Amino acid sequence: MNTTKGRVLVAMSGGIDSSVAAVMLHEQGYEVVGMTMKTWDYASAGGSKKETGCCSLDSINDARQIAVELGFPHYIIDIRDEFGDFVISNFTEEYLAGRTPNPCVLCNTHIKWDALLRRADQLGCEFIATGHYAQVRQENGRYVISKGLDDNKDQSYALWGVTQESLARTLFPLGQLRKTAIYDFARERGFTELVNKPESYEICFIPDNDYRGFLRRRVPGLEERVAGGEFVLRDGTVIGKHEGYPFYTIGQRKGLGVALGFPAYVTAIDPDTNRVVLGNFDDLASTRTVVGKLNMGKFASLEGRGLVPSTTKIRYNHDGSPAFLEQKGDKIYVYFEEAVHAVTPGQAAVFYDGQDVLGGGWIERHTIGEIPEPTEAVALR
Repeated sequence: MNTTKGRVLVAMSGGIDSSVAAVMLHEQGYEVVGMTMKTWDYASAGGSKKETGCCSLDSINDARQIAVELGFPHYIIDIRDEFGDFVISNFTEEYLAGRTPNPCVLCNTHIKWDALLRRADQLGCEFIATGHYAQVRQENGRYVISKGLDDNKDQSYALWGVTQESLARTLFPLGQLRKTAIYDFARERGFTELVNKPESYEICFIPDNDYRGFLRRRVPGLEERVAGGEFVLRDGTVIGKHEGYPFYTIGQRKGLGVALGFPAYVTAIDPDTNRVVLGNFDDLASTRTVVGKLNMGKFASLEGRGLVPSTTKIRYNHDGSPAFLEQKGDKIYVYFEEAVHAVTPGQAAVFYDGQDVLGGGWIERHTIGEIPEPTEAVALR
């Protein structure tokens, strides 16, 4: 096979997306090297569910089998230490600070891309590739991430933190395909086991989806330390006791154990006093938020551009809301055209110009406030 397109290191989790990405690049003429990353050993955490997903032995074997069948090398790298030191420690610290973390974005930004690029250099690979549903192109001297063709599978939100230097060497083979085409591609080549393999949507180190149990096991004595905190209303009225502030998230409605005569939601968390504030749905509404620790995409900065129109996503499964952005130094102030609900400190806010990612950052705080006049907004230029 002609491999004039270069040598590419493909992150292979054993699932259908990354496997098809590797096969596609192989067929397109790239010299493919497969790599599976062992990020977590769930059995060591005392969980009750069988290890699944990208870290399981079955998934590692599935990735290797694809490489064997197509005749390209495959490696396994153990990054459990660096993953645990950064992603899991951050996950725990964020909940203890009263925020709700997004470990997948952190892993992409600080662990997977760095680990892949280091190994790519060692193996003489010009490029790295993943099975994400997203696209990347070069424009005006910048590498721009844009949404994948399949809106239902688009993963650009989780990639806002990947640096320009990393994007310069990144390929997203699935960006212009729909999920149905991925299944057809696998079937046509006889990879029926991939088609029938169930997909995992849990956080890789919490396959039982019980983050509260994970925190209890991770932080000895946590439950005793935070138990008996107070549920309060916005005016400070105490209305009950709770299990401890780290076990609640902004916007949570189920599992509160209190009856107020109306649907109650968690609207704020105060780690200093171990208080969890409850209110109605309208109490979750915000018109402004402040975003820090930025990584800019389509433009190096928005500072000096005035109010920049965008669609802003405040969580992975959020459709996005029209908003104006104003960058002041290392912060972006987001003014939503209409109130949005459950803006959550610790989650990522990602800014879009149409299909393109302008940039993103971490939500620091949010407020109710007046929105600026639309006449103040400027077109991107």
